[in-house]
Amino acid sequence: MESKIILIVGLLFFAVKFYAQKREENKTERKINKLSGKEIVQELNRLNFFSLTDKNDLQITRYEFEKSYDQLNFFEGQMREDLSFTDNRFYFIDSETLFEGGGLIQYLETFKVLFDKLNLKLVISEEFESQTDKHLLHKIKLNGKEYVAFDNDFGNYDWTIAYSNFIEMLNDQLKMQDSNEQFYPISSGNDGKIVLLTKNQFEFIKGNYPNDYNHPKEIVDWKNGFEY
Repeated sequence: MESKIILIVGLLFFAVKFYAQKREENKTERKINKLSGKEIVQELNRLNFFSLTDKNDLQITRYEFEKSYDQLNFFEGQMREDLSFTDNRFYFIDSETLFEGGGLIQYLETFKVLFDKLNLKLVISEEFESQTDKHLLHKIKLNGKEYVAFDNDFGNYDWTIAYSNFIEMLNDQLKMQDSNEQFYPISSGNDGKIVLLTKNQFEFIKGNYPNDYNHPKEIVDWKNGFEY
């Protein structure tokens, strides 16, 4: 009986030691495989992430992505004084402004500039609003197709619903016009932010940056984080 106990203890000891050794090996392997900021930028460049960046902004934009990754493990580049981004892929969206009167048209006009840069159409027409004390119906047409910007009783998630509907209508237009790019949400609220990416760009970012609420998500996954 005593010999069996010694054998079991010995096996447990070696199992724990083996597990700890493997864990250290995995940590070392992850460190070895972790890219540098320079390598991140090189791969983003290969994936045409900077295809919308003006030539005069390329150097500072690439440098800021490299620095953000090395220093903060964070996916973001250079901002201008007006809070727009030099890469022309990141965009701030104040969800409160978007939800309020005039906000939808304001942001659609902003993204029309991007659609023009992508050689795509974004014709805005026939905005319609009907409001009661409890309910708001807000619709608009993009390139002749009608979209619901909001159709709900007022509640705690009005800004979030308007924000997600806005992204979905833009993504639908991108898909309809055979673009290989989509908008991916990062945050909402007064400091909402989205980024335009191809699927390959998104998968690269997902695989090399933290998978948290500070980084891009597919719209379906992002919406699953909210209960409304």
